[in-house]
Amino acid sequence: MVEHLPEFVDPLMLADKRRHFNGVLPLSKMPRLLEMLLVKEGGVKFGLKFGKEGKIASVTGTIDAELVLQCQCCLGPIAWPVHSRVSLAVVASLDEADLLPENYEPLLLEGETIALADIVQDELLLAIPCVPQHDHCGTVPQGKKAPEPKAPERTNPFAVLSELKK
Repeated sequence: MVEHLPEFVDPLMLADKRRHFNGVLPLSKMPRLLEMLLVKEGGVKFGLKFGKEGKIASVTGTIDAELVLQCQCCLGPIAWPVHSRVSLAVVASLDEADLLPENYEPLLLEGETIALADIVQDELLLAIPCVPQHDHCGTVPQGKKAPEPKAPERTNPFAVLSELKK
């Protein structure tokens, strides 16, 4: 483990050396994630281990965070705890990704290095629901019936013709 976290890592080299990183990354280093958060301060605790399983270079570990999202029903804050297990295999193409065992998700490496924050950010984005919502929002309290939706009153477009007929 190192005290200073590198901004960019070479996952293939780190897998050969079987390195691991533990630390806390500030949310400010994750711009795509920040767009989805109501509270933008804080950090993400992570532990990532780079290794090899046969010919597969892998990244495994955990990511822990307490994100504050906006409830899409009442627009209030909703605490969203994330405890995510990471199981990635480094691939250079989509064809390689198709050949991975089921227990791995692909980590597409487009150059030699990747930002450490990007790996963490991608996992957090996958842990956020499409529509964040409190458990109690959008539901009817017990003992009460949901109101019946009223159909709008529509006038008959041919009513004018019946008046002309008279």
